[in-house]
Amino acid sequence: MSGDAVRARPFDPAAAPGLREQDFSRVCINGFGDGHNSYPHSAAWFGKHLYIGTTRSNFQMLKAQGTFNKLPLYRWPVEGPDDPAGLYRELDRRAQIWRFDSPRGVWEEVFRAPMVAGAEDEPVARETGLRAMVVFQSVSDSAPALYTATWAVSRAPGALLLRSEDGINFEPITPYGIIDGLPITATRVLAVFKDKLYTSPTAVRGHARKFVANVSGYPVLFASTDPREGWIEATEPGFGDSRNLGVFALAEFNDQLYAGTFNNSGFELWRSRCEGKAPYKWFKVLEKGAYRGAENQTVMCMTAFRDALYIGTGIQNGGHDVTNRIGPAAFEILRVHPDDSWDLIVGTSRETPFGKKVPLSCLQEGFGNPLNGYAWSIAVHDGWLYLGSMDSFVWCQYLKPEYYPSNVQKMMSRVGLDNFLSIHCGCDLWRSADGENWLPVTSVGFDTGYNLGFRNLVSTPHGLFAAIANPFGPRVATGEDGEWKYRDNPRGGLEVWQGTRDHAAVTPLEKIEYRSPWIQTAD
Repeated sequence: MSGDAVRARPFDPAAAPGLREQDFSRVCINGFGDGHNSYPHSAAWFGKHLYIGTTRSNFQMLKAQGTFNKLPLYRWPVEGPDDPAGLYRELDRRAQIWRFDSPRGVWEEVFRAPMVAGAEDEPVARETGLRAMVVFQSVSDSAPALYTATWAVSRAPGALLLRSEDGINFEPITPYGIIDGLPITATRVLAVFKDKLYTSPTAVRGHARKFVANVSGYPVLFASTDPREGWIEATEPGFGDSRNLGVFALAEFNDQLYAGTFNNSGFELWRSRCEGKAPYKWFKVLEKGAYRGAENQTVMCMTAFRDALYIGTGIQNGGHDVTNRIGPAAFEILRVHPDDSWDLIVGTSRETPFGKKVPLSCLQEGFGNPLNGYAWSIAVHDGWLYLGSMDSFVWCQYLKPEYYPSNVQKMMSRVGLDNFLSIHCGCDLWRSADGENWLPVTSVGFDTGYNLGFRNLVSTPHGLFAAIANPFGPRVATGEDGEWKYRDNPRGGLEVWQGTRDHAAVTPLEKIEYRSPWIQTAD
């Protein structure tokens, strides 16, 4: 068959080829030179730059808080303080924002959280994480601005919403807690729909219930035409259901706003035109985790693609919620149509009130990887749908075998742990031209097993940028001659990769520059 005939086939999946592994180049390594920059929790394209907001020392925080003390660990993966006081005493937890000038190959640090007086009058980082970014023009903005949602450390006064007109100066535009009378300490979602900015608390200090990770305390979606002037409640708490513990994801589709919840009985999906008097009228689209139950605990990401809404699910804590005894289980991908009908794309076959659902891709949950804990990011780029995972296989070298379900234990014993890790260790990136047929771009975090998950995917004029969480720094536990020791890990800290077919337009990693007014360099 001639080349012209191949290109003319009516079933060709896309107008342009999708990105392959060899089309991605690393443009940031080792957390901008600081392994404590663990998560690229937020990312956005604004003006002519890519912006990355970091969260600091994630695994050190979990160790000090004792979040996973009951796990059968050989050794905690990273070196860090043993108690919460040590976090404040020993670590610089000030979140950062970096921006990338792709044609010049230059990263500039444009923001570093200030120190403020903490709850005990000691100096603390005002925010340790920057969990969401979006470009929005409020009624009082003369032009679109970059808005950033923050995560305040527990002893800090509370979360803020930051705004920047020029991408260099970031100023708070809300009181501490973001919303008067509601002391929010973190929010993980920002979205623009019609003329309003939407957000929802991830954590509220002292509200109703004891603090639990990812449990909002006040699961309401708020909206504002100008965050400087205040907010309205766009929903009832939990959409009228106390089991909905938070709003985890938002997306525009079919001229409506869709909201995915965190629910230990299985996520719910709601939609609204967000018109009329608030709280708006909302309609339930999916419940009970699309009838998978708790193993679809939450909607982690979603986006519109080819006249449908694609949803990636997950279970908190990397696919195994030890606190609520959910999992371990891998994510699913679902597709919702404008008439509220839905398809199972990747996942577990099951009977539902709407008949039997089978995965149309013929791929099982997690793309066949049982420890692909959640679908962490999703984006459309150049006619293709891309989805990135959080893969907890890297933990296999630190956790004793009895932690894992029997099927994983059998695989590890038959294949061998080292072989097992070489095949599965590192997060996954997949792509699809039609939403049903999926191809792997990488299943090993490009080239390092420490790359835990694709936290953000951003489509830009300079290609698809993949921002990868890597909390295994700056010193990581290694087993040597039957003894565990902490060693420097130059491959710890977040990474950023640039995907483009125009390889000549990518600056080689060794020529990338990092510039920061907070870092003193020798003359």
